[in-house]
Amino acid sequence: MKLEAGIQRKVDEWLNGPYDQETKDTLQSMVDAGEHEKLTDAFYRDLEFGTGGLRGIMGVGTNRINKYTLGAATQGLSNYLKKQFGGEEIRVALAHDNRLNAEKFANIVADVFSANGIKVYFFEGLRPTPELSFAIRHLNCQSGVMLTASHNPREYSGYKAYWSDGGQVIPPHDKKIIAEVKAIEGPDSIHFDREGELVEKIGSEVDVAFLRKVREAAVFPEVVKKQSDMPIVFSPIHGASVDMVPAALGNLGFTKVHLVEEQCDTDGNFPTVVYPNPEEEEAMTLSIKKAQETGAELAMASDPDGDRVGIAVKHPGGEYTLLNGNQTACLLFHYVMNGWKKQGKLSGREYIIKTIVTTYLLDKMADEMGIRCYNTLTGFKWIGSIMTSLESKEKFLVGGEESYGYLIGDHIRDKDAVVSCAVIAEMAAWYKEQGKSLYEALMDIHLQYGLYREKLISFTKKGQEGAAQIAAMMEDLRKNPPQKLDGEKVVLTRDYQSGIERNLKTGEESKLDFPQSNVLQFITENETVASARPSGTEPKIKFYISTNKALDSLNGYEENCRELDQKIDRIKEEFIAGR
Repeated sequence: MKLEAGIQRKVDEWLNGPYDQETKDTLQSMVDAGEHEKLTDAFYRDLEFGTGGLRGIMGVGTNRINKYTLGAATQGLSNYLKKQFGGEEIRVALAHDNRLNAEKFANIVADVFSANGIKVYFFEGLRPTPELSFAIRHLNCQSGVMLTASHNPREYSGYKAYWSDGGQVIPPHDKKIIAEVKAIEGPDSIHFDREGELVEKIGSEVDVAFLRKVREAAVFPEVVKKQSDMPIVFSPIHGASVDMVPAALGNLGFTKVHLVEEQCDTDGNFPTVVYPNPEEEEAMTLSIKKAQETGAELAMASDPDGDRVGIAVKHPGGEYTLLNGNQTACLLFHYVMNGWKKQGKLSGREYIIKTIVTTYLLDKMADEMGIRCYNTLTGFKWIGSIMTSLESKEKFLVGGEESYGYLIGDHIRDKDAVVSCAVIAEMAAWYKEQGKSLYEALMDIHLQYGLYREKLISFTKKGQEGAAQIAAMMEDLRKNPPQKLDGEKVVLTRDYQSGIERNLKTGEESKLDFPQSNVLQFITENETVASARPSGTEPKIKFYISTNKALDSLNGYEENCRELDQKIDRIKEEFIAGR
């Protein structure tokens, strides 16, 4: 078996070019072993910025995270910053989480920035992603970089690029940065020699300022005084929120925060979990066990870079129930919006933001409370972009997405597990003061606004072949869209790539006011929604299914949930069949 000519050319360039000897030795061993599949996957493309920036498996190759791909990304970003802010002192903030090689990679990034004459505010140790977003705004930086692969497996690393507003890079900047990166002809075009006087270590001062803003996001902080001894469990899943979340909870006044000690070791091998993602039931196992031991009101766990949070709450039967991202969002959005309403703080300028694949129960709640709800594409960078565009015009309350990422307050432009954990704990205390658990509060929301159930189905398709399969699945859905979902007629379709919404009842077409994105949505006459999109950060295609029904009472609540779940399962089978 031979490598494709283009891939062989890239391999030869790396073996004979100005790369370090360790890189060449590693690559040569792959060649000698005839690892054609691995070589193909490592070189068939160049990593590009997706919804989460630059992310991939660590190793040798253009499709891997390594000194040279990180160096090229940073050199390209540096070149772009100098074009955008020529004549100014350019400043960037830099942080990393607990990933394997994260500190090493962060130092490479600091080397390249400083070698290009750019001032680097470099966190002295691991920090959560939201604090990096905060530091950019707090220190008046033009950009920033977070070294993380979020919740991906341990073999991954990543590079999140941020702009001056503290949000991740979006168009037109992302494409222009990519163009700068592609214009780099090789390692000789990357400046790796650090200018030490341009790298300044930061830490405690930014921590204090960040935690102050987190504290200010509280809705009913006075309730914590009454419930200060309410037991709470928290796990950072070996990640960067290990200090900041307990500090935030302590600042609010909680005195019984039980940490999952086994997962407070910031080991990038993630020894206690299969997959370091609080969306996964297995990753929450130790948190639930600790909650059972301590009688905690709720258990919370964040992902390695501290921007997502998963929670388990007490079920009326006494056991702990894991909430999905949509359920947590419903509780959190309702608590914040209703809190502002109860306190008479609503002026008509307030708004919330959610993504198009996040439960539409949030839209309904906001509408009934007279609060505007903005929908945007998947990826928190789009939420941050709306916040920046509305700054000083409207008042942001809360934003979030079904993938366990939320933000309360406008101190940053990214999802934030630190502030989310603080407000979720406060919310649990507030409901406890009312004599209710969070699970019971969710039931009440469903009684008032309707029972909504959602499910995400993902298929992993790795490598060049997998990318082609994902593209084929999306193309098939465009050519052969479903006419019905579980017997319900599809009446509306949205193609965010073409930017066209079609009303199948009237035949009318209208333009979608969204950036272009490879997403399809199918909406039925009963407002069941099925969406499909390739992941921007993982080799996956994702299908989101949502359905709902009105409730007359809470009698048979669990049975109604099962009924909608079965409906989703039927839709899943027909929606995905043969694809």
